[in-house]
Amino acid sequence: MQAIYDVPAPAKLNLFLHVVGKRPDGYHLLQSIFALIDWADTLHFEKRADGQLARHDQGDALPADDLCLRAARALQAQSGCGLGADIHIEKRLPAGAGMGGGSSDAASTLLALNRLWGLNWPLEKLFSLGLSLGADVPFFLGGRHAFVEGIGEILHPIDLPPMSFAVLKPGQSISTQQIFSSPLLARSKSVAIVAGFPAHNELQRKNGELAEERLEIDAKPVVLNEEGIASFLHGYGRNDLQKPAEASCPQVVQALRILEAEFGNSRMTGSGSAVFARLASGDAQEQGDGKLTSVKKFWQEDLPSDFHARICRCLDQHPLHGWA
Repeated sequence: MQAIYDVPAPAKLNLFLHVVGKRPDGYHLLQSIFALIDWADTLHFEKRADGQLARHDQGDALPADDLCLRAARALQAQSGCGLGADIHIEKRLPAGAGMGGGSSDAASTLLALNRLWGLNWPLEKLFSLGLSLGADVPFFLGGRHAFVEGIGEILHPIDLPPMSFAVLKPGQSISTQQIFSSPLLARSKSVAIVAGFPAHNELQRKNGELAEERLEIDAKPVVLNEEGIASFLHGYGRNDLQKPAEASCPQVVQALRILEAEFGNSRMTGSGSAVFARLASGDAQEQGDGKLTSVKKFWQEDLPSDFHARICRCLDQHPLHGWA
């Protein structure tokens, strides 16, 4: 194998995000549902015999040392592999959106180079390396929608019903560090309980530390039905990072209001600044090319010029599920 082309790196949405504690090292403990969507970057990999790693941006220039290159270097170093790669990225996901674009690129890079270099690392080994790169990387390696705990490393796979979302990314981006250090960041008073998973109090210590790492990558997914989705999107669930984001980024407030007015619901994903609304069946229609377009006016011409809008669908699973 000399090359692997058209490797997808899909985004995620946080259907809810609760801050439930803080570790002694300063990392916040979270609970969230991560849902994979069909908005994605595309990567291409060509093997090099000289051991060099080079990234080629097919679009706007990325930072010189992004997560994709860091993932490739880490895998090369830990495996002792003498091969290199030319990595081409078609970047479609907006930066600073809270949709996990950089982490997804890193995960797809690990999965693709594991194959291209013939390493045959098991998924558990890639998980450990992925977590050292970023808290969201293990999720994208896991390949399934997930109920996520800890700092992102505890994954309970779930199946979600078919869903479509309007996703709106303001021109402004938000620093994750700024959000987590905000005095407006509130901690949820109780943990979420999802039927079918182990008792969550087993995962929390009195001082906020996790009892142990748990990567349920081989577990049978728990099916989350419409009632469960509704409880998190329209009832119990929220994004605890949204208030500090609204205070620091007026465009987040503007985007939330646009979606709320058009679709009757809105929420920020991750640490922002992208926001989303779940679409009712009458709010989106299927086109012949397989894409979704909204019948609502917001999709047409009423958006600020620096806002990026897209109608997305939930994936059944990650396109690279089973690659390791």
